[in-house]
Amino acid sequence: MADDTKLASTPDLSHEIELSPAFHDLDPMDVVWHGNYVKYLEIARNALMARLDYDYPQMKESGYAWPIVDMRLKYVRSLVYGQKVRIRARIVEWENRLKIDYQVRCADSGQVLTKASSIQVAVDIATREMCWVCPPVLWQKLGVSVGTGERA
Repeated sequence: MADDTKLASTPDLSHEIELSPAFHDLDPMDVVWHGNYVKYLEIARNALMARLDYDYPQMKESGYAWPIVDMRLKYVRSLVYGQKVRIRARIVEWENRLKIDYQVRCADSGQVLTKASSIQVAVDIATREMCWVCPPVLWQKLGVSVGTGERA
């Protein structure tokens, strides 16, 4: 029963978008070129952070840049022109870094096409120094308590 209570108090740190690849995203093999997946993940990440009111303009305004320092992708199945996909971005770590996991699924079948993750770190814009702990503004935007990982 305690586990159900903890799940109920956990903030929803995910967001899902739907898109269809454009013709110019294809490679000579008529599938989406692998590099374009990064663009799709960026669109999903921006939508998630905008939903949390901490997209790039708000990050800059708060005094922090959030560069990507690591990104991993696992291509499971090819994505083709016009195929409707759902991309789910979910924040899974936020204490010392911002880690987001992604799933790209076929909108019609639900079949997983790609799995990915990205890691961002906070950098103080004024000093250009990396922060070893995420700044409180991120925790506030996520609705979590500092140091607990639970909803504020």
